[in-house]
Amino acid sequence: MSSPRVLIYLVRRDLRIADNPILHEICKSGQQSRCTYTHVLPVYCFPAQQIEVSGFLSSKSERSPHPEARSQVAGFWRCGQHRARFVAESVWDLKKSLESIGSGLEIRVGMLGQIFKDMLDAFGRTDSEVIGVWMTAEEGVEEKREERDVRKAVEAVGKEFKLWIDEKYYIDDRDVPFSDARETPDVFTTYRKLVEPLREAPRRTLPAPQELPPLPPSIPPQPAPFTIPNNIDDIIANLIKPLDPNLGLTRPPKWPTNAKSAHPFHGGESTGHHRIRHLITSGNMSTYKDTRNGMLGLEFSTKLSAWLALGCITARQIHEYILDFEEGKTQLGKEAPGYAKGENAGTAAVRFELLWRDYMRLCTRKFGPRLYRIEGFRNDTAYPWKYVDGKDTETQQKVNRFLEGTTGTGLIDASMRELFLTGYTSNRARQNVASFLAKHLGIDWRIGAEWYESLLCDYDVSNNWGNWQYTAGVGNDPRGEARVFNPVKQAFDYDPQGEYVKNWVEELRALGDPQVIFQAWKLSEEKRRELGLEGVEGVERPLKKIDFHLKRVAGRGGGGRGRGGGEGGGGEIRRGAGRGRGDG
Repeated sequence: MSSPRVLIYLVRRDLRIADNPILHEICKSGQQSRCTYTHVLPVYCFPAQQIEVSGFLSSKSERSPHPEARSQVAGFWRCGQHRARFVAESVWDLKKSLESIGSGLEIRVGMLGQIFKDMLDAFGRTDSEVIGVWMTAEEGVEEKREERDVRKAVEAVGKEFKLWIDEKYYIDDRDVPFSDARETPDVFTTYRKLVEPLREAPRRTLPAPQELPPLPPSIPPQPAPFTIPNNIDDIIANLIKPLDPNLGLTRPPKWPTNAKSAHPFHGGESTGHHRIRHLITSGNMSTYKDTRNGMLGLEFSTKLSAWLALGCITARQIHEYILDFEEGKTQLGKEAPGYAKGENAGTAAVRFELLWRDYMRLCTRKFGPRLYRIEGFRNDTAYPWKYVDGKDTETQQKVNRFLEGTTGTGLIDASMRELFLTGYTSNRARQNVASFLAKHLGIDWRIGAEWYESLLCDYDVSNNWGNWQYTAGVGNDPRGEARVFNPVKQAFDYDPQGEYVKNWVEELRALGDPQVIFQAWKLSEEKRRELGLEGVEGVERPLKKIDFHLKRVAGRGGGGRGRGGGEGGGGEIRRGAGRGRGDG
């Protein structure tokens, strides 16, 4: 009997079996008589530089060989509890899916280059022969370093290393109308016009394999000093165990009475597809353009971004679901508005947002390490940023209050508390938060980007960092630092009764007038005493008094548009600013 010949598939952010080009090729070539491998080993590694892995140590006496996974500027844990849980659920869902088609998933922790050096060395001491390693290419400085390290380990022992195109995006790399990343336009609109019409742009999806070659008969274990649990609950517990539950905050937000998360979802390919089908059948995909700027509840946006970021679903899968709905090709959504009536404003807007995700990734490819630099894509060295450097205690105190959600600006505080407690906050809120930190406070925008990286379930390197740059005025916004969001005006526009703010800022629930819900510092001392708000920091000492007066219109019950005074002017609207976009 011949020795097993093993192909290793290294999984990163392609946590799915459907529309997966590597699995599709494995399934197809595995059925051919000339196939070069007899066994396939899918492997996922929690990367030690991005996710803290000391919780996987075999015993309390062991010490991790890796530095703590903390951010460079502010020292935050790079992956907090919410995202750690969502990632683990997504990995486990893939494991179960692979097992259902005759395969499986080996889970490891560590640095990818070393993991593969150890694994290949261990296989070399068995009768199995590794014939090669395949993985999907990704953008980002660390991601490219991982690819180089794995390639080096594989080629050092004379085996094949193959890097595949990342096909989870809307437009395939092979169909982008330029081959050199330096040709990527610096303005999104220019890029969009190059690839329109969007409805015709994506390639077709690939079917999920029905069966895969088996795992090799002998698989090297995780090297010491780590041990990998055999159940999802312990994996999640090990990821969360090293983290301070307060993430370093002295006064962390507390869960408000009766508040509910707008993102109560679990990770994984199966839940991602369930969400897409719900959006179709509920009609929310068709009404997306009208509801995407909401802030409360489950239905105001698609909320697909967390699954997209991890490759649990692909942008072209979403497009295909929508296309089938628009053309009435399946029964899904038959009773929903817009069924079989072609593209509508809502479905077109979803495609637009998916393209924005593509564009941010191309910008990462173009600008590389400039994604993380204070001067941004623009190389703007003129702005007088305030830094947290251990010397400026005033700026440090402002940052602490910003993170804790006690700035005194209602919309900002509500969003920061929601983010800390749930791992999610709306696109509209994110834009205002980013503008508040960078434009109103003038503080190093990277602190906000790192905090979002730690907390957001839907964190994506390109969309998070690129959109923070955009809103900070150092990215690819043509208006640059001239674009400033007025968070008070924006609150009147998108939370006119203050329901969102009161949902997360519980101490303001007794207030009825949106003018003071959004700017509680306007309360009289008598009213503060009456409502028990004396001494409340955000009420007594707001970080920024962004004055704004609602223009009352006679005969309309106090409605109408507002007039901005002080810094900020009118609230600008720009898709994608300040967030990992794509879920709307």
